Amino acid sequence: MSQTVRTRPEGGTQALSEAYDTALLDLDGVVYAGGNAIAHAVESLGTARAGGMHLAYVTNNALRTPDAVADHLTELGIPTGPSDVITSAQAVARLISDQVPAGARVLVIGGEGLRVALRERGLEPVDSAEDDPAAVVQGYGGPELPWGRFAEASYAVARGVPWFASNTDLTIPSARGIAPGNGAAVEVVRIATGAEPQVAGKPLPPMHRETILRTGAERPLVVGDRLDTDIEGAFNGEVDSLLVLTGVTDGAQLLAAPPQHRPTYVDADLRGLLTGQPEVVEAGDGFRCGGWTATAGSERLELAGEGEAMDGLRALCAAAWTAAGKGSCELDGGKALARLGL
Repeated sequence: MSQTVRTRPEGGTQALSEAYDTALLDLDGVVYAGGNAIAHAVESLGTARAGGMHLAYVTNNALRTPDAVADHLTELGIPTGPSDVITSAQAVARLISDQVPAGARVLVIGGEGLRVALRERGLEPVDSAEDDPAAVVQGYGGPELPWGRFAEASYAVARGVPWFASNTDLTIPSARGIAPGNGAAVEVVRIATGAEPQVAGKPLPPMHRETILRTGAERPLVVGDRLDTDIEGAFNGEVDSLLVLTGVTDGAQLLAAPPQHRPTYVDADLRGLLTGQPEVVEAGDGFRCGGWTATAGSERLELAGEGEAMDGLRALCAAAWTAAGKGSCELDGGKALARLGL
């Protein structure tokens, strides 16, 4: 796939909620963290929905069912139906069903979300490597998932049973900080067996395919907090993206992003859906956004001016990404980010 290398965040006067028909929203780190709504999320999504934007919630977390996720969002003040929720469990269940006979048994290492998704595709979840499974599927099972479940997966995979993973996110945001995600659990089985799973979740095509099939989006905007899943998934699907800084990505990671991790737009939180995005323009040897001008020096990124922190970050992105070209920016942006409080 050949795509133009993005060298700056885009801008425009039209609100993103008007420019795109569907927001494909990640959940953890975007809408909520540890079960609690992130600041400004409920109000911003309500306004976007009232203005006619379709909201769909796309998560790599395979633990909960769409019904449970929809109930949770509704309790937070975001009215949601199960059909508005797309999970990596659904994507991996479709991937498996394309490769095994109808009614086949699948060894499940994970939670109820995986079991429901498999049954939806006409497959039978089982719990032991001795149940003659046609496939093994691994998804996030929560912090209480017994260690013995990884052994069951390892026994089956070592015998040659096809292995699937809902996603390989190494971490997941929680109310207390960053916790190990399904990718960390996948590594356990990988180390034990030397095998490689087929992966369905973001940023890979099976998840994008599942999302478009279920939402019918024509002008989608991916909204996420992770460069290596949400933003790369949008890049792979050739759709636009908005990165919000309410989850795992910080300013330094954003400035160092290679082309596939560079979002179309950058904002502090979901209020960014409701506004136009400031333009980043060339200014001499640098780039200006709002009251800030950023330039790339020989060793570090420089920032001059004053104004809104997000405008400064957008200008820094343009300087860093232009300097990096098709690679990752290695210039020190610490001092410039500190000026912005990021």
